[in-house]
Order: sequence, then C-alpha cells, then structure tokens
Amino acid sequence: MAYNWDWGVFLQPTASGDDTYLGWMIYGFKMTIGLSLAAWVLALLIGALVGVLRTVPNKWLSGIATAWVELFRNIPLLVQLFLWYFVLPELLPESLGNAYKQSNPVVQQFLAALLCLALFTSARVAEQVRSGIHSLPPGQKNAGLAMGFTLPQTYRFVLLPMAFRIVVPPLTSEFLNIFKNSAVCSTIGLLELAAQGRQLVDYTAQPYESFIAVTLAYLIINVVVMFGMRWVEARVRVPGYIGGK
Repeated sequence: MAYNWDWGVFLQPTASGDDTYLGWMIYGFKMTIGLSLAAWVLALLIGALVGVLRTVPNKWLSGIATAWVELFRNIPLLVQLFLWYFVLPELLPESLGNAYKQSNPVVQQFLAALLCLALFTSARVAEQVRSGIHSLPPGQKNAGLAMGFTLPQTYRFVLLPMAFRIVVPPLTSEFLNIFKNSAVCSTIGLLELAAQGRQLVDYTAQPYESFIAVTLAYLIINVVVMFGMRWVEARVRVPGYIGGK
C-alpha cells in the first residue's frame, strides 16, 4: 500500500497559522459534545411532556401529542435541518428574521442544529416514555387517584418515577444516537467533529489519520455514555421490572 502515514500532521500549524490541526479536532469534539448535550436536555424535557400527553384521557391533548410525534419522527432528519436553517428565518417577522440572518453564522448554525436535533429526538423520547407508562399495571394509577392525588400528581409522584426507571435502556440508545446524528449538522456548515475531520483531509490530504481520529473520538463518547447510563440503570432499577433482580 503506497500511502504515506503521518500522524505528526495533527501537530502541524493550520493554513491560517493560528492553530494546529489537533486544535481543529479538539474544537470539533467540543462542539459535538456541547451541541449534543444541549439538544438532549431539550429533547428529554419536551419528549417527557409529549409522552405524558400521549397517555392522558383528554383526546385533544393526546391528539396534539400524537401529531407532534408523527411529524418529527417521520420527516428525515436532514430535511428538518434544512427547514430550520434555510426556511424558518424567512417565516419569522421581518425584523426578527433579519436580526437572525445578520447574527454570527456559527450562532445561526448552532441554533438551527440544536432545535433540529432536540425536536427530532423528542418525538422518539416521547414514544419511550409513553411505552414506559403503558407498561405499568393500571392499579398504580388507580391507587394514586384513590389516595387523593390529582391526575398530574399521580403522574408526577407515581407513574413517571417508575416509567423512567423502566425506559433507561432505550433512552440510552437515543442518547447515543443524538451524538451520531450531530454529524448531519456539518451539511449547514457547523464545524462539529465530522466536519473538522473532512476539513483536515482537504488541507492535508491525510484521510486515514483524520478519520481514524474522528472514529476514536466517537468511540470515546459512546463508551463514556454507555458506562454512565449503565451506572444510572443499576442505581434506579426496580426488582421485578426490566433490568431488576
């Protein structure tokens, strides 16, 4: 194989001279982490609310929640990203849209990517929460109401604490997916980890070193998330339920 391996390329100064290629990769790594964690927090909050609304007896609320899930789950992620980045600013009031389009390009890209990943993932989280609530015996809800709890209190103190314990494993998969899905955001110019890897190839013509480094970075993220979520699962498992002894 006539390929000139050069791992020292990461320590070489960039074309602009203000950083090294390793610095580029570290910037992309931090961008991926920050974007994914922020999107996950929003997805978890919105998804939990929508998942609860999917199970309430009010047909209007459950219908709105169902429409939310079907909308964001069935439109491809890349299409949603383009809608948030290219279309939404044109639909905003003129003053607000102009202010957004005149802001820092990185801020525009980050906000569009954040909203896209958060809402796309929230639909998937909502289905996990809904399945967790439906997996509980009906007697738990009835017992909460019989004790004098209102329906919101029954969800808060009885159903959701149990449902979230049950759905930790599938939520782990969604948590991992949001890091991997963040690579799509490079299509709107956001310099996250995958985009920095491609940029490094463009400037150095060292594709193997670049994408081996990107792969290892994603593996590190996945391993940390897996061990962290396994620890959470072990701490919250309930005997007699999924993952319990």
